[in-house]
Amino acid sequence: MARIIWGPGLTIILRGLPKTILTPLIACSLPTILARQLPSSTPIETFLGLPTSLRAILSYLVFVLVRSAVRSHLYYGDMKKLGPNVAEVPKLRMRWPWNADLIPMVVKSQQNDYCAGLWPPILEQYGNTLNLSVLGGDQILTIEPEHVKAILSTDFTTFEKGPEFRDKMYSLLGKGVFNSDGDLWKFHRTMSRPYFTRERISHFDLFARHSDSAINKLLARLSEPSRPAIDFQDMVARFTLDSGTEFLFGKDIHSLSAPIPYPHAPPTDQSASFAAAFGRAQASIMVRFALGTLWPLFEIFWDRVGDDMRVIDEYVKPILREKLEEKRKGGIKAKTDELEDGSDTLLDHLVQYTDDETIIKDEIINILVAGRDTTATTLTFAVYLLATHPDVMAKLRAEILARVGPTNYPTPDDFREMKYLRAVLNETLRLFPAVPFNERTAVKSTVFKSGDKTYYVPKGAVASYSVLLMHRRKDLWGPDADEFDPDRWIDDRLKKYVTPNPFIFLPFNAGPRICLGQQFAYNESSFFLVRLLQRVESIMLAPEAHPEDTLPPESWRNSMGRKSFEKYGQKAI
Repeated sequence: MARIIWGPGLTIILRGLPKTILTPLIACSLPTILARQLPSSTPIETFLGLPTSLRAILSYLVFVLVRSAVRSHLYYGDMKKLGPNVAEVPKLRMRWPWNADLIPMVVKSQQNDYCAGLWPPILEQYGNTLNLSVLGGDQILTIEPEHVKAILSTDFTTFEKGPEFRDKMYSLLGKGVFNSDGDLWKFHRTMSRPYFTRERISHFDLFARHSDSAINKLLARLSEPSRPAIDFQDMVARFTLDSGTEFLFGKDIHSLSAPIPYPHAPPTDQSASFAAAFGRAQASIMVRFALGTLWPLFEIFWDRVGDDMRVIDEYVKPILREKLEEKRKGGIKAKTDELEDGSDTLLDHLVQYTDDETIIKDEIINILVAGRDTTATTLTFAVYLLATHPDVMAKLRAEILARVGPTNYPTPDDFREMKYLRAVLNETLRLFPAVPFNERTAVKSTVFKSGDKTYYVPKGAVASYSVLLMHRRKDLWGPDADEFDPDRWIDDRLKKYVTPNPFIFLPFNAGPRICLGQQFAYNESSFFLVRLLQRVESIMLAPEAHPEDTLPPESWRNSMGRKSFEKYGQKAI
């Protein structure tokens, strides 16, 4: 990978350099300076008679002890102010100091293990909320609905993305809506929200055009004499990329017009490079999260996302500049109080607000990443689950044919009536949410309350939460929580579990930051599944078409939860 002179890690390191250097320097030199100002005595003379290096070491050790005592006093004093029954979050205990051995475990798990596979045994031991306490920092992980509700909704102003999150995501998301806080976040949210009205999210003609193109490609491949397997994940990634770029820019990338790859042969077309760059960029960001606070050390003189972002920019920037030039020539009006009916794309709408190329590009990339990932992930897992549950496949197909027929295009009214279709999508999102983990940072001290327990969350603590693990808790969803059963969204289990506690199901976030494109994602996923099942009677998995390292290892069979019976491994899905 090409290297650059100045990486994001270097910027972050230099930003913290004064504190990193000055604190130890003052701690090491101040005792010597003070000792020379005091009246002579045996202890002082003994101290000043020590070698300079030893004086510095002793001074720093004393400083560390004093600082630790002061911090502990302030920590427990602050906790006491929040109530008499407030307790510390249980702390993870690892073998290495500061739980440093957790970092390589997370990196290894992210690369080779089942998604979130590291955490169930740990949470079973420590409870649903624990402090990972990595490298001395407070990093709280929770799968408790009441705590997640506080983070996202009831205590929303206390939790923001925070500087650590923004630094990790900046190379990909810039200062867009998903990587900003405060007034900047409000600006982005206000700028984009009007475009995501109920009328505008129903771009069914766009869905029809691109879903038909994808399904025709799929059926043509399956009609070949050898009936080669289809990489469905690649297919829906192309579908969502084409529909997403047309939705955003008015121009799609035409990835579906390129030849689809055969098993064990990677795609080589230019649009595939664009899609692959998106995937690699997001994977690189996840490496940063796995490395935690150490990630800047690995990107001092290069940006692991840089090359992929250049591929993305080569597509996005010319379209953006063309639109801004059109505005300068008077072809697009400036923002008014009412949303212009002529704003056919999100880009048209954003250009009405501002001429700032960076602001618009960041917002477009943010929406494209979110929109493409959510639908592509949901459709991939939906088809995987239908293939492994032919009874559900048959029931869903029967509902589709009864309501829409074998050839008609579905309408919004059809979707409102097809309860089982929504149940299949919700059950897919429950087991495989597009964003399995997320995090916020506490800008002030607060508490997490759940049942009879009240936990202290200090200012600056990172509060991570996993909707994937929360969605699979048997005490929240019943003993069959690991099973794919869409009927749970229709029968008495809905009223028993979800209705009284809606925060146990959060595939699209919640609170003020709830996903703007939620209904768009439901419509797009529903449309594609309807068109697919109108023409396809059965779906089968083809493990022989997968690379060897994408199949689940034998060791998974003795694991907890779904990991023990999944058909594919982390690298496949």
